[in-house]
Amino acid sequence: GLIFSKHSRSGSAPKYQAAPFVIGIWEFQVGRLTPELVRDFEEYLPHLIPTWEKTPQMRTIPIGASINAKMKVLPYEQAEAIVSNQDLIVVAPCICRQERQLIGEGCGKPLETCLSFGSGAAFFQRNGLGRPINQEEALAILRQANEAGLVLQPGNSKQPGFICCCCGDCCAALRSLRQHPQPTSVLSSAFFAKVDKKLCTNCGVCETRCQMEALDFNDSAPVVNLDRCIGCGLCVPTCPSEAIILERKSASKQPNIPANRAMINIQLGKARGKLNNYDLVMLAVRSKVDRLLAKK
Repeated sequence: GLIFSKHSRSGSAPKYQAAPFVIGIWEFQVGRLTPELVRDFEEYLPHLIPTWEKTPQMRTIPIGASINAKMKVLPYEQAEAIVSNQDLIVVAPCICRQERQLIGEGCGKPLETCLSFGSGAAFFQRNGLGRPINQEEALAILRQANEAGLVLQPGNSKQPGFICCCCGDCCAALRSLRQHPQPTSVLSSAFFAKVDKKLCTNCGVCETRCQMEALDFNDSAPVVNLDRCIGCGLCVPTCPSEAIILERKSASKQPNIPANRAMINIQLGKARGKLNNYDLVMLAVRSKVDRLLAKK
């Protein structure tokens, strides 16, 4: 799980790269966790948060049932649209819920829910970490995620290589975010929930669905804490009085979504102090030279 490999369909030699710890090395341990590895991960987890604050590796998108016809939603913000554009989809067990089960703290929510696409999916399949499924099966998993109250978190790019279906009880990212005073400042999200006090009956159903404790209840209706709401939409479809909707953040508060995984890796390198502009120029020069030499 330390090295990620990418195999070409043309049959040319595979290419290799060092895998990041998250998302990467940790997820590649699915099915072979040990109590000792879990202990080490939990000890290391707090040190990951500063990096996430600088450059989110995941983002939150609304569940399909929370999107209405009037909302402006871009294709890369819709899980169903992301799935429908994939040729290869592999589903794997959630490493986070598997970890919590191992130490006796599982939440009982569906386990086989992590979707990967493209080269990531091929890696999971090639290494026996997941099984291939078709688009309809993947859409069924998204519907199951809504029913179970799971937050949809794809990779933080316009061409994500995965969608995780996460719960606040087990997910390493969400567990850490729940302890943060302003989760929205860390997680990339384009939406927020809004409550119509005239329609709200104060039944409390939304509170049971919220993974970020973003709803503050008073005598009349819940108030959405915008520092904590991550725009997942879980509170919308189960509201019996249809008092909650999602709204798009203002243009100035829209997250900057990198175009692809290469760009997010560059941003991560800069955030960690491992890359600067000079390094990027030299990488580009060496890459061009390597291609020229390969042609000879």
